[in-house]
Amino acid sequence: QVQLVESGGALVQAGGSLRLACAASGRTFSSYTMGWFRQAPGNERDFVAAIRRSSTYYETSVKGRFTISRDNAKNTVYLQMNSLKPEDTAVYYCAAREYYSDSFHPTSFGSWGQGTQVTVSS
Repeated sequence: QVQLVESGGALVQAGGSLRLACAASGRTFSSYTMGWFRQAPGNERDFVAAIRRSSTYYETSVKGRFTISRDNAKNTVYLQMNSLKPEDTAVYYCAAREYYSDSFHPTSFGSWGQGTQVTVSS
């Protein structure tokens, strides 16, 4: 089991930027698929972005605005969020998957952080 801790959530105005970070345990971090998901109250937990090695994948609505990256030396994955919109408001969760899957559905990720709140005003 991978332990994950998110940070960086904040209240930001529309059009602003935030960078979320997720610190992970694990001696084989570089082999994990890492993902970011988000969940607004009353909604399902939705895929945002994922990275497998250096390959990245994005939800359509965040393409061109969000960038997922990883620093394997620091066991950390990041989500750079630019041009934020009110509809981006949610709790953002970091997730890890140790075993291979071709899916980025939440159920394919076995380890989850506690979440960090992102609120976009205006």
